Amino acid sequence: MQVIKASERISAGANPPAGHFHGRAMQQLLHQSDAATRASFVRGGQVLHIVEGRARVRAWGDSTHELVAGDTVVAPPGEKHWHGAAADVAMTHLAITCGDVTWLEDVEE
Repeated sequence: MQVIKASERISAGANPPAGHFHGRAMQQLLHQSDAATRASFVRGGQVLHIVEGRARVRAWGDSTHELVAGDTVVAPPGEKHWHGAAADVAMTHLAITCGDVTWLEDVEE
């Protein structure tokens, strides 16, 4: 999982990374405090951009990352992960999901 902090963002004039995306969906979601997704993996990968609040994300086998508005997470194709709001505050994010999502078990932290 790649975490991109707002302070590390590529400038607006930079070229985007090479490659193509197929089956892309974009949505904005609100997670109430302490709400999280089930574990999942996305066939073509997923990009999450935190719009407001605080978020938690974790790839399987990794530690949990705390994110704030402006931070972005890139989960590569097939990476098992989950994401949700911090325990004490809601979070809104944009999700770009490439391909089918396979939903797995519930997670508890």
